[in-house]
Amino acid sequence: MPRNKRFIPASDAALHIITRGNNRYYLFANDEDKAYYLSALRELKEENKIDIFHYCLMNNHVHLVVWVRAQHTLSKCIKQINLRYFNYYRKIYGYTGCLWQRRFKSNLIDTDTYLLQCGKYIELNPVRAKIVSMPEEYRFSSYGYYAYGKLDTLITPNPTYLGLSISEEKRKEQYIAFVVDGSIINSRSLQAQLFIGSELFIRKLEEYYKIKNTSLKRGRPKKAEK
Repeated sequence: MPRNKRFIPASDAALHIITRGNNRYYLFANDEDKAYYLSALRELKEENKIDIFHYCLMNNHVHLVVWVRAQHTLSKCIKQINLRYFNYYRKIYGYTGCLWQRRFKSNLIDTDTYLLQCGKYIELNPVRAKIVSMPEEYRFSSYGYYAYGKLDTLITPNPTYLGLSISEEKRKEQYIAFVVDGSIINSRSLQAQLFIGSELFIRKLEEYYKIKNTSLKRGRPKKAEK
Protein backbone atom coordinates (compact mmCIF):
# COMPACT_ATOMS: atom_id res chain seq x y z
CA MET A 1 0.00 0.00 0.00
CA PRO A 2 1.64 3.30 -1.05
CA ARG A 3 1.99 6.04 1.52
CA ASN A 4 1.41 9.74 1.06
CA LYS A 5 4.65 11.64 0.52
CA ARG A 6 5.65 13.93 3.35
CA PHE A 7 8.11 16.79 2.88
CA ILE A 8 9.70 18.51 5.88
CA PRO A 9 12.42 21.00 4.91
CA ALA A 10 15.38 21.69 7.18
CA SER A 11 14.31 25.25 8.03
CA ASP A 12 12.68 28.49 6.92
CA ALA A 13 9.61 27.03 5.25
CA ALA A 14 5.84 27.08 5.67
CA LEU A 15 3.82 23.88 5.72
CA HIS A 16 0.17 22.90 5.85
CA ILE A 17 -0.14 20.04 8.36
CA ILE A 18 -3.15 17.72 8.62
CA THR A 19 -3.40 15.07 11.32
CA ARG A 20 -6.50 12.87 11.57
CA GLY A 21 -8.27 10.52 13.89
CA ASN A 22 -7.77 6.85 13.03
CA ASN A 23 -10.46 5.77 10.56
CA ARG A 24 -11.91 9.29 10.83
CA TYR A 25 -12.61 8.71 14.53
CA TYR A 26 -13.82 11.79 16.45
CA LEU A 27 -10.88 13.22 18.38
CA PHE A 28 -12.73 15.93 20.30
CA ALA A 29 -15.94 15.27 22.19
CA ASN A 30 -16.32 18.79 23.57
CA ASP A 31 -14.72 22.22 23.94
CA GLU A 32 -12.61 21.08 26.90
CA ASP A 33 -10.90 18.47 24.71
CA LYS A 34 -10.05 21.08 22.10
CA ALA A 35 -8.78 23.50 24.75
CA TYR A 36 -6.49 20.77 26.14
CA TYR A 37 -5.04 20.06 22.69
CA LEU A 38 -4.31 23.74 22.05
CA SER A 39 -2.73 24.13 25.47
CA ALA A 40 -0.40 21.20 24.77
CA LEU A 41 0.48 22.59 21.34
CA ARG A 42 1.21 25.98 22.88
CA GLU A 43 3.62 24.37 25.32
CA LEU A 44 5.40 22.14 22.78
CA LYS A 45 5.79 24.43 19.78
CA GLU A 46 8.63 26.55 21.14
CA GLU A 47 10.84 23.69 22.33
CA ASN A 48 10.48 22.12 18.87
CA LYS A 49 11.28 25.40 17.09
CA ILE A 50 8.07 25.79 15.14
CA ASP A 51 5.70 28.74 14.80
CA ILE A 52 1.94 28.44 14.28
CA PHE A 53 0.52 30.85 11.69
CA HIS A 54 -3.01 29.38 11.45
CA TYR A 55 -4.95 26.50 12.96
CA CYS A 56 -8.38 24.90 13.02
CA LEU A 57 -9.52 21.99 15.15
CA MET A 58 -12.30 19.97 13.55
CA ASN A 59 -14.05 17.05 15.23
CA ASN A 60 -11.93 14.34 13.59
CA HIS A 61 -8.87 16.18 12.31
CA VAL A 62 -6.53 19.11 12.91
CA HIS A 63 -5.24 21.70 10.43
CA LEU A 64 -2.10 23.71 11.13
CA VAL A 65 -0.12 26.18 9.03
CA VAL A 66 3.36 26.18 10.56
CA TRP A 67 6.71 27.82 10.00
CA VAL A 68 9.74 25.63 10.73
CA ARG A 69 12.90 27.29 12.02
CA ALA A 70 16.51 26.09 12.02
CA GLN A 71 17.01 22.79 13.88
CA HIS A 72 13.27 22.32 14.22
CA THR A 73 11.82 18.98 15.30
CA LEU A 74 8.39 19.12 13.67
CA SER A 75 7.86 15.36 13.46
CA LYS A 76 8.81 15.01 17.12
CA CYS A 77 6.37 17.80 18.03
CA ILE A 78 3.46 16.10 16.27
CA LYS A 79 4.32 12.79 17.94
CA GLN A 80 4.57 14.45 21.35
CA ILE A 81 1.27 16.23 21.13
CA ASN A 82 -0.54 13.20 19.72
CA LEU A 83 0.81 11.01 22.52
CA ARG A 84 0.00 13.57 25.19
CA TYR A 85 -3.52 13.99 23.85
CA PHE A 86 -3.97 10.21 23.58
CA ASN A 87 -3.01 9.78 27.25
CA TYR A 88 -5.46 12.53 28.20
CA TYR A 89 -8.21 11.01 26.06
CA ARG A 90 -7.62 7.52 27.45
CA LYS A 91 -7.81 8.81 31.02
CA ILE A 92 -10.99 10.84 30.45
CA TYR A 93 -12.91 8.39 28.25
CA GLY A 94 -11.34 4.99 29.01
CA TYR A 95 -10.38 4.68 25.33
CA THR A 96 -8.24 1.82 24.08
CA GLY A 97 -6.72 1.26 20.66
CA CYS A 98 -5.17 3.64 18.13
CA LEU A 99 -6.61 7.15 18.32
CA TRP A 100 -4.57 8.88 15.60
CA GLN A 101 -4.00 8.02 11.98
CA ARG A 102 -0.40 6.82 11.80
CA ARG A 103 1.14 9.49 9.60
CA PHE A 104 0.39 13.17 9.44
CA LYS A 105 0.29 14.89 6.06
CA SER A 106 2.37 17.93 5.14
CA ASN A 107 2.34 20.26 2.12
CA LEU A 108 4.99 22.86 1.34
CA ILE A 109 3.52 26.35 0.86
CA ASP A 110 4.77 29.23 -1.23
CA THR A 111 5.31 32.02 1.30
CA ASP A 112 3.37 34.71 -0.51
CA THR A 113 -0.28 34.83 -1.61
CA TYR A 114 -0.71 31.11 -1.08
CA LEU A 115 0.29 31.33 2.57
CA LEU A 116 -2.69 33.55 3.29
CA GLN A 117 -4.90 31.46 1.01
CA CYS A 118 -4.06 28.35 3.01
CA GLY A 119 -4.92 30.11 6.27
CA LYS A 120 -8.23 31.18 4.76
CA TYR A 121 -8.92 27.65 3.56
CA ILE A 122 -8.52 26.04 6.97
CA GLU A 123 -10.41 28.78 8.83
CA LEU A 124 -13.40 28.23 6.52
CA ASN A 125 -13.50 24.51 7.32
CA PRO A 126 -16.23 24.88 10.00
CA VAL A 127 -18.35 26.87 7.52
CA ARG A 128 -17.94 24.28 4.75
CA ALA A 129 -18.82 21.55 7.27
CA LYS A 130 -21.97 23.54 8.20
CA ILE A 131 -20.96 23.66 11.87
CA VAL A 132 -21.32 27.45 11.79
CA SER A 133 -22.57 29.95 9.25
CA MET A 134 -19.70 32.43 9.67
CA PRO A 135 -16.05 31.77 10.63
CA GLU A 136 -16.15 34.12 13.64
CA GLU A 137 -18.74 31.84 15.26
CA TYR A 138 -16.17 29.05 15.60
CA ARG A 139 -13.93 29.36 18.67
CA PHE A 140 -11.22 26.86 17.84
CA SER A 141 -9.49 28.45 14.87
CA SER A 142 -7.10 31.32 14.28
CA TYR A 143 -9.72 33.43 12.52
CA GLY A 144 -10.59 35.54 15.58
CA TYR A 145 -6.96 36.56 15.97
CA TYR A 146 -6.60 37.85 12.41
CA ALA A 147 -10.09 39.27 11.91
CA TYR A 148 -10.74 40.81 15.32
CA GLY A 149 -7.41 40.97 17.12
CA LYS A 150 -8.40 38.46 19.80
CA LEU A 151 -5.56 37.46 22.13
CA ASP A 152 -4.12 34.10 21.09
CA THR A 153 -0.66 33.28 22.41
CA LEU A 154 -0.46 30.20 20.20
CA ILE A 155 -0.11 32.30 17.03
CA THR A 156 2.89 33.91 15.40
CA PRO A 157 1.46 36.44 12.89
CA ASN A 158 1.44 35.34 9.27
CA PRO A 159 3.93 37.70 7.54
CA THR A 160 1.67 37.98 4.48
CA TYR A 161 -1.12 39.19 6.77
CA LEU A 162 1.20 41.82 8.28
CA GLY A 163 1.96 43.00 4.75
CA LEU A 164 -1.69 43.83 4.03
CA SER A 165 -1.40 47.25 5.66
CA ILE A 166 0.65 49.23 8.18
CA SER A 167 -2.64 49.92 9.98
CA GLU A 168 -3.82 47.16 12.32
CA GLU A 169 -7.46 48.11 11.81
CA LYS A 170 -7.14 48.11 8.01
CA ARG A 171 -5.40 44.71 8.13
CA LYS A 172 -8.31 43.27 10.07
CA GLU A 173 -10.86 44.82 7.70
CA GLN A 174 -9.02 43.49 4.65
CA TYR A 175 -8.70 40.04 6.17
CA ILE A 176 -12.40 39.82 6.99
CA ALA A 177 -13.27 40.80 3.40
CA PHE A 178 -10.68 38.33 2.07
CA VAL A 179 -12.07 35.37 4.06
CA VAL A 180 -15.78 36.15 3.87
CA ASP A 181 -15.46 36.35 0.07
CA GLY A 182 -15.18 32.56 0.27
CA SER A 183 -13.32 32.00 -3.00
CA ILE A 184 -10.04 30.09 -2.77
CA ILE A 185 -7.52 29.94 -5.59
CA ASN A 186 -6.57 26.39 -6.50
CA SER A 187 -8.57 24.96 -3.61
CA ARG A 188 -7.92 21.42 -4.85
CA SER A 189 -4.17 21.90 -4.38
CA LEU A 190 -4.75 22.81 -0.74
CA GLN A 191 -6.17 19.33 -0.21
CA ALA A 192 -4.49 16.96 -2.64
CA GLN A 193 -1.13 18.26 -3.81
CA LEU A 194 2.32 18.17 -2.25
CA PHE A 195 3.34 21.73 -3.12
CA ILE A 196 1.05 24.75 -2.76
CA GLY A 197 2.02 27.84 -4.71
CA SER A 198 2.77 29.46 -8.04
CA GLU A 199 3.74 27.47 -11.13
CA LEU A 200 7.37 28.58 -10.72
CA PHE A 201 7.42 27.51 -7.06
CA ILE A 202 5.93 24.11 -7.88
CA ARG A 203 8.25 23.54 -10.82
CA LYS A 204 11.34 24.27 -8.69
CA LEU A 205 10.22 21.82 -6.00
CA GLU A 206 9.36 19.12 -8.54
CA GLU A 207 12.88 19.43 -9.94
CA TYR A 208 14.50 19.46 -6.51
CA TYR A 209 12.59 16.47 -5.11
CA LYS A 210 12.35 14.63 -8.46
CA ILE A 211 8.63 14.03 -8.05
CA LYS A 212 5.41 15.33 -9.58
CA ASN A 213 3.14 17.59 -7.58
CA THR A 214 0.49 15.00 -6.74
CA SER A 215 -0.14 13.04 -3.57
CA LEU A 216 -0.12 9.26 -3.67
CA LYS A 217 -3.56 7.90 -3.01
CA ARG A 218 -3.87 5.32 -0.29
CA GLY A 219 -4.88 1.82 -1.31
CA ARG A 220 -3.98 -0.48 -4.16
CA PRO A 221 -3.48 0.82 -7.69
CA LYS A 222 -6.43 0.48 -10.02
CA LYS A 223 -6.28 -2.33 -12.56
CA ALA A 224 -5.89 -1.27 -16.15
CA GLU A 225 -9.07 -1.46 -18.17
CA LYS A 226 -9.16 -4.24 -20.76
